[in-house]
Amino acid sequence: MDILTILGVIIGFGAILGGNFLDGGHLDALLNGPAALIVLGGTFGAALLQSPAKIFLGAMKLLTWVLFPPNLKMKDTIDRITEWSEIARREGLLGLEIVVDEEKDAFAKKGMQLLVDGAEPEIIRDILMVELEALESKQLHSAKVFESMGGYAPTIGIIGAVMGLIHVMQNLSDPSKLGAGIATAFVATIYGVGLANLFFIPVAAKLKSQIHAYSQSREMLIEGIAAIAEGENPRNVEIKLQGYL
Repeated sequence: MDILTILGVIIGFGAILGGNFLDGGHLDALLNGPAALIVLGGTFGAALLQSPAKIFLGAMKLLTWVLFPPNLKMKDTIDRITEWSEIARREGLLGLEIVVDEEKDAFAKKGMQLLVDGAEPEIIRDILMVELEALESKQLHSAKVFESMGGYAPTIGIIGAVMGLIHVMQNLSDPSKLGAGIATAFVATIYGVGLANLFFIPVAAKLKSQIHAYSQSREMLIEGIAAIAEGENPRNVEIKLQGYL
């Protein structure tokens, strides 16, 4: 679990709510159903309109990476690749067949199968990089869904504020209805700006960071498998891959 994500949410929202309390405000003043409906509904509606179904669903699945990022274990991966290199040097590439059968990572298994089949290093790189780049592109598009929400939310908040003011203007003759309209106007703006800057945009940035780290771990795996195909010394392979740490 990413503790910084939890701390960020607690500190960010806590600072705003705490400041409001210290200034004499009350939590009830910030709770407004119509404003929340306008901002959240409008923002998600705009995101749905913008995104293909696969990208939007992918974004919802990718959201779990904010709290539970993939456990890359790059040091362990280097140790595994070094071990594979030693087997290949000792028994030849066919000696890696048992490794292919036991490998659980589909991406690594594909690369190892190409290696055992005797594919050239550049062919292995090309095939695996095409798959990696396609996956990275899909993940980045999913992360941009939250980035776009960060752009829509403040604007939808302003729409909510204008709607609240319209409600106020229509009821100038009835002072009892003015308070609700003014509250919706200001709270909708707070919701829009707050969600954009305290949730949507930070989430998008963190997801991009996690995607980059994930892709880098895959690039390291590709380089390791290609190095084995080139017949490099296991020690040299290990030293080369340690540059990714």
